[in-house]
Amino acid sequence: MASEFSTYTKEELITKLKKQKNFFNIKIVVILLMVVFAAFSTMENGISFHTFLPLFFIPMSIYMYVDIKNIKKELALRK
Repeated sequence: MASEFSTYTKEELITKLKKQKNFFNIKIVVILLMVVFAAFSTMENGISFHTFLPLFFIPMSIYMYVDIKNIKKELALRK
């Protein structure tokens, strides 16, 4: 079965990998800030919506990480 990235050129894959890495790093920083905010919010006000907000974004980050791995794998196959 062909991967979803098999239709991209090598240059497009490299560009996509750089963008994905940047977005992933930004998303991780935002999630860490949300975790810190959720911890302080929980200590001050008890359990609320903010306590569970980071849990919504973690699966998206995992999917983005797997996507980065797949791009790297496709680039390794083309060398």
